[in-house]
Amino acid sequence: MNKILSMLGLCRRAGRIQLGHDPVLESVRSGKARLVLLARDLSAHTAGGIQYAAQQMGIPVCVLSCTMEEMGAALGKYAGAAAVEDTGFANKLKTLCTDR
Repeated sequence: MNKILSMLGLCRRAGRIQLGHDPVLESVRSGKARLVLLARDLSAHTAGGIQYAAQQMGIPVCVLSCTMEEMGAALGKYAGAAAVEDTGFANKLKTLCTDR
C-alpha cells in the first residue's frame, strides 16, 4: 500500500491527478481519466456513482485498502476518490493494485 500512496504523491506533485468527487467525475466524463482510485471507506453511494461513470467510459477502477484519511495524508488533501490523468502513472498504479 505504501508504494501506491507514494506513487499517488508523485502523481499529485506532477499535477496529473484530480481529487474529490466532482473533479473525479469531471475527469471521467471528459475522457481525461486513465484510472480511478477509491478509498475503502468511501460511502457506497459516492463510490457507486463514480464507478458507474467510469464503467460507462471504459475507465478501470481500483478500490484501495487504505482509508480516506491515509489517502489524504499521502496527497496533502482529504479525499476518497482520485482520477489519474497520466497513462504512465495509471499503468504503474494498475500493476501495483493487482499485485496486492
